[in-house]
Amino acid sequence: MIGITADNKLKRLIVVGDRVLIKPKDPSDRTASGLYLPPTVQEKEQVQSGYVIKVGPGYPIPAPTDDEPWKQTEEKVKYMPLQAQEGDIALYLQRNAVELQYEGEQYVIVPQSSILMLERSEDLL
Repeated sequence: MIGITADNKLKRLIVVGDRVLIKPKDPSDRTASGLYLPPTVQEKEQVQSGYVIKVGPGYPIPAPTDDEPWKQTEEKVKYMPLQAQEGDIALYLQRNAVELQYEGEQYVIVPQSSILMLERSEDLL
């Protein structure tokens, strides 16, 4: 049996469907003018940001229907991949996020449709 280390602890997690696992950024506790915000105000923000950790396989695509039902076919599900990729920074709607704690870390799971914008570090050409 393989031991769980800090490097591979998230490899056991499988994100399903069109969902994305995000590690929220620590929100700033100060406004631009220098006012301190209590944690309850920060948690109520509608739009949050975080790092994309894992991505589900995407939207399932229905299998084409054959006119020959007697043929044996292998039921292999195909997926349309998501736009989000591991390592992206995502802006997402907080109201659709499901918060969870795993191995002492705080994460959220959001559907792809709740992600408003992605920032990718590689150059887009």
